[in-house]
Amino acid sequence: MSQPQQSTVRNRLLKVLSPADFSLLQPHLKLIATELRQPLIKPNEPVKQLFFPEFGFGSITTQGSGGKVEIGIIGREGLVGVIPLLLGSDRTPHDHFVQSAGEMLAISSDALCGAMGESASLHKLLLRFAQVQYVQTAQTAFVNATYQIEVRLARWVLMCHDRLDGDELRLTHEFLSTMLGVQRSSATLAVQAVEGHRLIKAQRGRMTILNREALETLADDGYGLPEAEYARLIEGA
Repeated sequence: MSQPQQSTVRNRLLKVLSPADFSLLQPHLKLIATELRQPLIKPNEPVKQLFFPEFGFGSITTQGSGGKVEIGIIGREGLVGVIPLLLGSDRTPHDHFVQSAGEMLAISSDALCGAMGESASLHKLLLRFAQVQYVQTAQTAFVNATYQIEVRLARWVLMCHDRLDGDELRLTHEFLSTMLGVQRSSATLAVQAVEGHRLIKAQRGRMTILNREALETLADDGYGLPEAEYARLIEGA
Protein backbone atom coordinates (compact mmCIF):
# COMPACT_ATOMS: atom_id res chain seq x y z
CA MET A 1 0.00 0.00 0.00
CA SER A 2 1.39 3.42 -0.94
CA GLN A 3 2.09 5.95 1.78
CA PRO A 4 -0.42 8.78 2.24
CA GLN A 5 0.61 12.10 0.73
CA GLN A 6 0.06 15.37 2.57
CA SER A 7 -1.45 16.91 -0.57
CA THR A 8 -4.24 14.32 -0.66
CA VAL A 9 -5.07 13.57 3.00
CA ARG A 10 -8.42 14.87 4.24
CA ASN A 11 -7.47 15.14 7.91
CA ARG A 12 -7.10 18.82 8.78
CA LEU A 13 -4.46 18.28 11.46
CA LEU A 14 -2.24 16.45 9.00
CA LYS A 15 -2.90 19.17 6.43
CA VAL A 16 -1.57 21.97 8.63
CA LEU A 17 1.61 20.16 9.67
CA SER A 18 4.88 21.43 8.28
CA PRO A 19 6.28 19.12 5.57
CA ALA A 20 9.04 18.13 7.98
CA ASP A 21 6.57 17.15 10.71
CA PHE A 22 4.37 15.27 8.26
CA SER A 23 7.40 13.32 7.05
CA LEU A 24 7.99 12.12 10.63
CA LEU A 25 4.52 10.57 10.70
CA GLN A 26 4.14 9.49 7.07
CA PRO A 27 5.98 6.13 7.22
CA HIS A 28 3.84 5.05 10.17
CA LEU A 29 0.39 5.98 8.84
CA LYS A 30 -1.82 3.10 7.76
CA LEU A 31 -5.20 3.64 6.11
CA ILE A 32 -7.94 1.48 7.61
CA ALA A 33 -11.66 1.16 6.90
CA THR A 34 -13.91 1.69 9.91
CA GLU A 35 -17.34 0.31 10.73
CA LEU A 36 -20.19 1.77 12.76
CA ARG A 37 -19.66 1.20 16.53
CA GLN A 38 -16.17 -0.19 15.94
CA PRO A 39 -14.05 0.15 19.11
CA LEU A 40 -11.04 2.41 18.70
CA ILE A 41 -9.76 2.81 22.27
CA LYS A 42 -11.20 0.80 25.15
CA PRO A 43 -11.50 2.23 28.66
CA ASN A 44 -8.61 1.60 31.04
CA GLU A 45 -6.56 -0.31 28.48
CA PRO A 46 -3.20 0.84 27.10
CA VAL A 47 -3.54 3.11 24.06
CA LYS A 48 -1.61 1.27 21.37
CA GLN A 49 -2.99 3.00 18.28
CA LEU A 50 -4.27 6.46 17.50
CA PHE A 51 -6.46 7.49 14.58
CA PHE A 52 -6.57 10.47 12.21
CA PRO A 53 -10.12 10.36 10.73
CA GLU A 54 -10.30 10.88 6.97
CA PHE A 55 -13.99 10.05 6.43
CA GLY A 56 -16.47 9.59 9.25
CA PHE A 57 -15.81 10.36 12.90
CA GLY A 58 -15.46 8.95 16.37
CA SER A 59 -17.29 9.44 19.66
CA ILE A 60 -15.94 9.63 23.20
CA THR A 61 -18.27 8.47 25.96
CA THR A 62 -18.21 7.99 29.70
CA GLN A 63 -20.10 5.29 31.58
CA GLY A 64 -21.81 5.49 34.96
CA SER A 65 -24.61 3.83 36.87
CA GLY A 66 -27.07 6.00 34.97
CA GLY A 67 -25.81 4.83 31.60
CA LYS A 68 -23.48 6.08 28.88
CA VAL A 69 -23.13 9.72 27.80
CA GLU A 70 -21.14 11.28 24.98
CA ILE A 71 -18.51 13.80 26.05
CA GLY A 72 -16.69 14.40 22.77
CA ILE A 73 -16.68 14.03 18.99
CA ILE A 74 -13.55 13.84 16.83
CA GLY A 75 -13.61 13.89 13.03
CA ARG A 76 -11.15 14.88 10.36
CA GLU A 77 -10.22 17.96 12.38
CA GLY A 78 -8.34 15.86 14.91
CA LEU A 79 -6.63 12.78 16.29
CA VAL A 80 -8.47 10.14 18.32
CA GLY A 81 -6.67 8.99 21.47
CA VAL A 82 -3.87 11.51 21.76
CA ILE A 83 -4.85 13.36 24.94
CA PRO A 84 -3.78 10.76 27.54
CA LEU A 85 -0.41 10.41 25.78
CA LEU A 86 0.07 14.18 25.81
CA LEU A 87 -0.67 14.22 29.53
CA GLY A 88 1.83 11.49 30.39
CA SER A 89 -0.59 8.56 30.66
CA ASP A 90 -0.96 5.41 28.58
CA ARG A 91 -4.73 4.96 29.02
CA THR A 92 -8.06 6.69 29.54
CA PRO A 93 -11.25 5.79 31.43
CA HIS A 94 -13.32 6.87 28.41
CA ASP A 95 -14.60 4.76 25.55
CA HIS A 96 -13.68 5.79 21.98
CA PHE A 97 -15.57 4.20 19.07
CA VAL A 98 -16.69 4.89 15.51
CA GLN A 99 -19.89 6.92 15.37
CA SER A 100 -19.90 7.37 11.58
CA ALA A 101 -18.17 4.74 9.45
CA GLY A 102 -15.48 5.67 6.95
CA GLU A 103 -11.69 5.63 6.89
CA MET A 104 -8.96 6.60 9.32
CA LEU A 105 -5.18 6.77 9.23
CA ALA A 106 -3.90 4.71 12.14
CA ILE A 107 -0.54 5.26 13.82
CA SER A 108 1.04 3.43 16.74
CA SER A 109 1.39 5.32 19.99
CA ASP A 110 5.12 4.53 20.03
CA ALA A 111 5.57 6.09 16.58
CA LEU A 112 3.64 9.21 17.50
CA CYS A 113 5.46 9.68 20.80
CA GLY A 114 8.76 9.22 18.98
CA ALA A 115 7.82 11.87 16.43
CA MET A 116 6.77 14.30 19.18
CA GLY A 117 10.11 13.72 20.85
CA GLU A 118 11.85 14.77 17.64
CA SER A 119 9.67 17.79 16.89
CA ALA A 120 8.68 20.53 19.31
CA SER A 121 6.37 22.04 16.67
CA LEU A 122 4.44 18.78 16.29
CA HIS A 123 4.14 18.46 20.05
CA LYS A 124 2.88 22.05 20.30
CA LEU A 125 0.23 21.53 17.61
CA LEU A 126 -1.12 18.43 19.34
CA LEU A 127 -1.22 20.26 22.67
CA ARG A 128 -3.30 22.93 20.96
CA PHE A 129 -5.65 20.25 19.71
CA ALA A 130 -5.95 18.99 23.30
CA GLN A 131 -7.00 22.52 24.28
CA VAL A 132 -9.74 22.43 21.63
CA GLN A 133 -10.99 19.10 22.94
CA TYR A 134 -11.02 20.46 26.48
CA VAL A 135 -13.13 23.41 25.32
CA GLN A 136 -15.50 21.06 23.49
CA THR A 137 -15.98 18.90 26.60
CA ALA A 138 -16.47 21.95 28.80
CA GLN A 139 -18.99 23.35 26.33
CA THR A 140 -20.89 20.06 26.40
CA ALA A 141 -21.16 20.30 30.19
CA PHE A 142 -22.36 23.92 29.89
CA VAL A 143 -24.98 23.10 27.26
CA ASN A 144 -26.27 20.03 29.11
CA ALA A 145 -26.68 22.08 32.29
CA THR A 146 -28.17 25.17 30.67
CA TYR A 147 -30.27 24.35 27.62
CA GLN A 148 -33.36 22.32 26.86
CA ILE A 149 -33.11 19.09 24.89
CA GLU A 150 -34.06 20.65 21.53
CA VAL A 151 -31.10 23.04 21.75
CA ARG A 152 -28.77 20.21 22.75
CA LEU A 153 -30.03 18.17 19.82
CA ALA A 154 -29.43 21.05 17.40
CA ARG A 155 -25.86 21.47 18.65
CA TRP A 156 -25.15 17.76 18.39
CA VAL A 157 -26.53 17.56 14.85
CA LEU A 158 -24.40 20.55 13.82
CA MET A 159 -21.26 18.98 15.28
CA CYS A 160 -21.97 15.77 13.39
CA HIS A 161 -22.75 17.71 10.20
CA ASP A 162 -19.36 19.44 10.45
CA ARG A 163 -17.72 16.04 10.23
CA LEU A 164 -19.90 14.50 7.51
CA ASP A 165 -19.71 14.41 3.74
CA GLY A 166 -23.27 15.28 2.83
CA ASP A 167 -26.37 15.96 4.88
CA GLU A 168 -27.40 12.49 6.06
CA LEU A 169 -26.59 11.06 9.47
CA ARG A 170 -27.28 7.40 10.23
CA LEU A 171 -28.57 6.80 13.77
CA THR A 172 -31.41 5.42 15.83
CA HIS A 173 -33.36 7.28 18.51
CA GLU A 174 -31.90 4.86 21.06
CA PHE A 175 -28.36 5.77 20.03
CA LEU A 176 -29.25 9.47 19.99
CA SER A 177 -30.55 9.22 23.55
CA THR A 178 -27.19 7.78 24.62
CA MET A 179 -25.29 10.55 22.88
CA LEU A 180 -27.42 13.23 24.57
CA GLY A 181 -27.68 11.51 27.93
CA VAL A 182 -31.50 11.44 28.01
CA GLN A 183 -34.27 8.85 27.91
CA ARG A 184 -35.20 7.49 24.50
CA SER A 185 -38.67 9.00 24.77
CA SER A 186 -37.15 12.44 25.39
CA ALA A 187 -34.88 12.07 22.37
CA THR A 188 -37.84 11.07 20.21
CA LEU A 189 -39.88 14.08 21.33
CA ALA A 190 -36.94 16.42 20.67
CA VAL A 191 -36.46 15.02 17.16
CA GLN A 192 -40.17 15.44 16.45
CA ALA A 193 -40.08 19.04 17.69
CA VAL A 194 -37.07 20.00 15.57
CA GLU A 195 -38.47 18.12 12.59
CA GLY A 196 -41.75 19.99 13.02
CA HIS A 197 -39.87 23.21 12.23
CA ARG A 198 -38.50 21.55 9.07
CA LEU A 199 -34.89 21.77 10.21
CA ILE A 200 -34.31 18.02 9.89
CA LYS A 201 -36.06 15.04 8.39
CA ALA A 202 -36.04 11.88 10.48
CA GLN A 203 -36.56 8.46 8.94
CA ARG A 204 -35.93 5.01 10.30
CA GLY A 205 -32.23 4.71 11.02
CA ARG A 206 -31.21 8.06 9.59
CA MET A 207 -31.61 11.82 9.84
CA THR A 208 -31.23 14.42 7.07
CA ILE A 209 -30.21 18.03 7.76
CA LEU A 210 -32.57 20.35 5.87
CA ASN A 211 -31.78 23.82 7.23
CA ARG A 212 -28.34 24.28 8.80
CA GLU A 213 -28.73 28.03 9.29
CA ALA A 214 -31.88 27.56 11.33
CA LEU A 215 -30.20 24.81 13.37
CA GLU A 216 -27.42 27.25 14.24
CA THR A 217 -30.03 29.78 15.38
CA LEU A 218 -31.71 27.14 17.54
CA ALA A 219 -28.39 26.01 19.02
CA ASP A 220 -27.72 29.60 20.13
CA ASP A 221 -24.49 29.99 22.14
CA GLY A 222 -24.32 26.23 22.61
CA TYR A 223 -22.59 25.86 19.25
CA GLY A 224 -19.51 27.63 17.93
CA LEU A 225 -17.04 28.10 20.78
CA PRO A 226 -14.89 24.96 20.23
CA GLU A 227 -15.08 25.55 16.47
CA ALA A 228 -13.78 29.10 16.90
CA GLU A 229 -11.03 27.85 19.21
CA TYR A 230 -9.96 25.35 16.55
CA ALA A 231 -9.79 28.10 13.94
CA ARG A 232 -7.71 30.26 16.26
CA LEU A 233 -5.30 27.64 17.58
CA ILE A 234 -4.93 25.24 14.67
CA GLU A 235 -5.87 26.88 11.40
CA GLY A 236 -4.65 30.30 12.49
CA ALA A 237 -1.33 29.03 13.82
